[in-house]
Amino acid sequence: MITLRSITPDDKLFLCRLYASTREDELSVVPWSDAEKESFLTMQFNAQHTYYQEQFKQAEFLVVELDGEPIGRLYIDRRQDEIRLIDIALLTSHRRKGIGSMLLKDLLTEGSAANLPVRIHVEHNNPALSLYTQLGFKHIEDQGVYFLMEWSPINNKNLKSKELENA
Repeated sequence: MITLRSITPDDKLFLCRLYASTREDELSVVPWSDAEKESFLTMQFNAQHTYYQEQFKQAEFLVVELDGEPIGRLYIDRRQDEIRLIDIALLTSHRRKGIGSMLLKDLLTEGSAANLPVRIHVEHNNPALSLYTQLGFKHIEDQGVYFLMEWSPINNKNLKSKELENA
């Protein structure tokens, strides 16, 4: 069973390991020792974590659990004019199993009910780009390394809950 809970200080080691799993492919070609990679990833995780905590003070920082075991993170900033998906990540062993899709569809259902767009920044080379497109997200801005993508309840007004379930 998939559940969400707020992160705690005890989650930091897991969150760092999760972050490292999202960078495995990228770092596989870098000629660094394992210790150098670990040091780099820890530094990068700490910088990202601090940035998210400082820039999104009202956001929900959630751990995704499967049967009580942490398998991912979901960071959401619910604003007056949008739902911002700050970050979503799952451990490698739990990717491509429908968990991310389920979490996204729940957010889209929330956005639809509140008549709010759901927005996310996505790196150009992110494998999840096709999933976002399949779910109805559109590129609204190219911001260099990232696309700003948006799912709009207006553009998807004919989308029924059943259709979201089947996407």
